[in-house]
Amino acid sequence: MAGAMLGGSRTRLLRLISTASAAASTKPSSSALINNLLLLRGFGSTSTDCVEGRLNDATLFTLSQHSSLLARRGSGVRGILTSASSSSNVEQLRGAREQVKEIINKYHCNPILVRLAWHDAGTYDKNVIEWPKCGGANGSIRFSPELNHAANAGLQNALRLLEPVKEKFPHVSFADLFQLASATAVELAGGPKIPMRYGRLDTSGPEDCAKEGKLPAAGPPNPAEHIRVVFYRMGFNDKEIVALSGAHTLGRSRPERSGWGVASTKYTKDGPGSPGGQSWTAQWLKFDNSYFKDIKEKRDKDLLVLPTDAMLFEDPSFKVYAEKYVESQDAFFEDYAKAHSKLSELGSKFQPSEGLFIDGDAT
Repeated sequence: MAGAMLGGSRTRLLRLISTASAAASTKPSSSALINNLLLLRGFGSTSTDCVEGRLNDATLFTLSQHSSLLARRGSGVRGILTSASSSSNVEQLRGAREQVKEIINKYHCNPILVRLAWHDAGTYDKNVIEWPKCGGANGSIRFSPELNHAANAGLQNALRLLEPVKEKFPHVSFADLFQLASATAVELAGGPKIPMRYGRLDTSGPEDCAKEGKLPAAGPPNPAEHIRVVFYRMGFNDKEIVALSGAHTLGRSRPERSGWGVASTKYTKDGPGSPGGQSWTAQWLKFDNSYFKDIKEKRDKDLLVLPTDAMLFEDPSFKVYAEKYVESQDAFFEDYAKAHSKLSELGSKFQPSEGLFIDGDAT
């Protein structure tokens, strides 16, 4: 929002929270939770553009909806942000998926929804047993301590996109919603169907957020070594690392957020969505194996090649799989679907323990 609008809206929302919390709960809500609610609503953000579209005040809850939610939950602000005590509902998951499809088709936001889910899951540490301290796909990225990590710049826009889905389908956990949106985004872009399990429980507060520095960097001194340290910590092998790297077939890098890429290219200057950034592929909203072909050839200066991309064809072990995916999109899709599914479950606690499945996803 613009500065004046931001200040006025924030004041009105704080007034609402103060009034509604008094009516809905005998316990005052903490300032930390209020700040997280404001951030989830998009207040305090330095960027108002969705990565693939522009959002405005129409995407935010109305004051009366805030009041209604607070009253129904009976637990003040905390109730809006948490759902750790219950798992998702199958019918609501199906409904949520349909609404996510509508949002993707309207805003062309496949890439940022994939990124949101990956960054939520990518904090997982297989060496930590206790949940949620192990990190992973637990919805913690919705809280400001984690959302404010440098690697998560711009992801407040993804939360705004999914906000109306969570409002309409409150019995879908945040952790499930993020992963459902990501799998749906890949499929709608022409990628493989991802075998998904649902029923993830959410973390309950900012105290459960992962520490900064868990996600991979784009230009470390030794790219192959760095990528292995990060992904081995999560439990992936070299084949899975290369397959997951192929998701860069979607999306763009914006220098004002990541420090990488250029402001605009012939492929991004006209959008769709908000223009600009540098993509890895010419058709950056299409999921296919062109990422591997373009990285190998390095012929198009308008396409982005990060150090962690180039090393896929420089490291002997990674190169075996990268070459395989250049030759066979079917092989890439098969390996990617399995690796994406695995990523989506990292560190997740399911209720029921066997999970929930929609449309025959059970295997």
